[in-house]
Amino acid sequence: MLMLTQILAHTPRWVFVLFAALVWLGAKQLLAGSVSLTRVTVMPIAMTGLSIYGVLSAFGDSPMALMAWAAAAALMLWTVLQRPLAAGTRYDTATRKFQVAGSAVPLVLMMGIFFTKYVVGVLLVMHPELKHQLGFALGISALFGGFSGIFSARALRMWTLAIREDRAQAELPAARA
Repeated sequence: MLMLTQILAHTPRWVFVLFAALVWLGAKQLLAGSVSLTRVTVMPIAMTGLSIYGVLSAFGDSPMALMAWAAAAALMLWTVLQRPLAAGTRYDTATRKFQVAGSAVPLVLMMGIFFTKYVVGVLLVMHPELKHQLGFALGISALFGGFSGIFSARALRMWTLAIREDRAQAELPAARA
């Protein structure tokens, strides 16, 4: 318990603010609602940036770590793209917003990235030699990449729906003429 108290005491305040912000953003997505095309795009970009930052801050510009990140991101992107959107997901071309069901997935992904980054940071302070262990670097980088791939695929599926609906809407006046 003393070690945990020491770790938390040495954690910068901004980390707690970031944690609270991510919990708030993720909790909002537990409820069904309306989501803009911008938000669908910005969230995966921000989370992918945090994920890449996690790899770079832990392992520098290690080509192997970056390749593990990219491979896991690509694998998860492909895997999630095979799945349909959640039932009830709709896109309104007039408002350029999606109606989505509530989901815990964004919250889980955000917390996964946050806690992975936090725990890796603590581990590297306590055991700096881990930075040079290839298995550790590859595993953590792949985990970060997997999170990014899932986030990106979720956004890509929404963009695909938006493009399909926009095209269908554009074809309506031509079909009536």
